[in-house]
Amino acid sequence: MTRIYIALGSNLADPMHQVQNALDALATLPDSQLIATSSLYRTPPYGPANQPDYLNAVAALETTLSAEALLDHTQRIEQQQGRVRKAERWGARTLDIDILLFGNLSINNTLLIVPHYDMHNRAFMLLPLVEIAPDITFPDGTRAADILAQLDSHDIRPW
Repeated sequence: MTRIYIALGSNLADPMHQVQNALDALATLPDSQLIATSSLYRTPPYGPANQPDYLNAVAALETTLSAEALLDHTQRIEQQQGRVRKAERWGARTLDIDILLFGNLSINNTLLIVPHYDMHNRAFMLLPLVEIAPDITFPDGTRAADILAQLDSHDIRPW
């Protein structure tokens, strides 16, 4: 089994409902077990400011799925919950699920970049990650807590 970490975010269509449904769906993935879920956080939007605050969380799973198979499942969960992919980046959405870490693997192909390509700049991803995995390190050996300590997280609040 490989330990993986997934970020979840929502700011449309009852974000609490969206994230809880996504967590329920993650808990039923084949060959996988949901082992931890962070607290829920309210964060200002990343990108265009003219949208509602986000509910953000991180979940840890143990899985024997491949990274690509896991990606297929997470994208299916997003679609089932009304996710529409638009040309605009960082816009409002019913649900966003990102694979942050997949064991100690570094993956960079046309489908997937792991570790998540920009999580080192996103306190809203790192704060819940460090909450459930305080000593987590990235494949390059960098501690997530050390990166988080360098970021401004003053505007992240409990949901």
